[in-house]
Amino acid sequence: MPAIGLPGWRGPRHSGAVGLLACAAALAQAQAGSGERPRARDLGVAPGVFAPGPNNAITDVAGVRVGQVTIDRGDRIRTGVTAILPHPGNTYLSRVPAAIYVGNAFGKLVGATQVKELGEIETPILLTCTLCVWKAADAMADWMLAQPGMERVRSLNPVVGETNDGTLNDIRSRPVTADDVRRALEGASDGPVEEGSVGAGRGTVAFGWKGGIGTSSRRLPASLGGYTLGVLVQSNYGGALQIGGAPVGKELGQYAYKNETSERGDGSVMIVVATDAPLSDRNLERVAARAMLGIGRTGSSASNGSGDFVIAFSTAEEVRRAWDAQRFTTTELSNEQASALFEAAIEATEEAVYNSILKATTVTGNGRTVQAIDVAKVREVLAKYRPK
Repeated sequence: MPAIGLPGWRGPRHSGAVGLLACAAALAQAQAGSGERPRARDLGVAPGVFAPGPNNAITDVAGVRVGQVTIDRGDRIRTGVTAILPHPGNTYLSRVPAAIYVGNAFGKLVGATQVKELGEIETPILLTCTLCVWKAADAMADWMLAQPGMERVRSLNPVVGETNDGTLNDIRSRPVTADDVRRALEGASDGPVEEGSVGAGRGTVAFGWKGGIGTSSRRLPASLGGYTLGVLVQSNYGGALQIGGAPVGKELGQYAYKNETSERGDGSVMIVVATDAPLSDRNLERVAARAMLGIGRTGSSASNGSGDFVIAFSTAEEVRRAWDAQRFTTTELSNEQASALFEAAIEATEEAVYNSILKATTVTGNGRTVQAIDVAKVREVLAKYRPK
């Protein structure tokens, strides 16, 4: 459907103002009755030019699975674990080419140096809270070493990312356990991915509202290869929120530097990009860099105190790497063929962030409450800035 209005805007499938209002009212009533919070597309916001996959999720990339454990303990623990598994097999024995791009390095990304050096990932990817990354890495190492075929392995590089959920979570208690990690890994599945205040996004805050886990995907047309690219984000950063180009943060009175020196947009965001396009680690790093452009579109300035990291990998069999291979025989896309994937990464990242915020629910923990963004007010801002 052609865009109308704001960049990234998709209007409802009705003609005229009456149809638009009727559709919006019906959608609002349905959501109010079900208690379901909307995704970006439910509000008519669909960034970019490419269509999503069937789930509009990272799991639209065949073989990719996501598992999540949400941890609520007492009135102070609000955190979790999100696991991304690149393919159904053993990731150590059948490794995927991968790259990491650092938008701003204020963070703890366990395993980053070996990925940078070798251009591959040999474990699933875990996301959790800042002071739990080492516990999560240790637990995943135990889990991996116990898998069939790993009996003689003496080196392992767990990849674990984080954002700081210390506002809503008693982060100093380091509450993530080995059982939490194991359940996230073993419970991973394809299909729709739960979003919002779940998994590693349980205690996160984005732009002053409740943040969380969000995902989106893009499927290229056959003329551009027909490849799928999916993104999953753990949003916990700030700035001046824009949705589809509309200045939502400013209109709702919540944005960085509102009081000049108080709120600077600090926080962090973890972005995981998966694709079935046969890319080398070099071109995967280029794709990862474009994901940061998607973060910029949402209103982030990648502030000094924000850890902004992108992990990108390819699931394509043509570039898969056996652990004991003497030589790699690969067929990969040329540089010229990567441009459409750059666009897909930008679009899917932007939309994944919107989904993480819109789907998030209000959470109370650690003596504080962070409100979910008011969807009705977001609708009003979008309507105000949609060209007539």
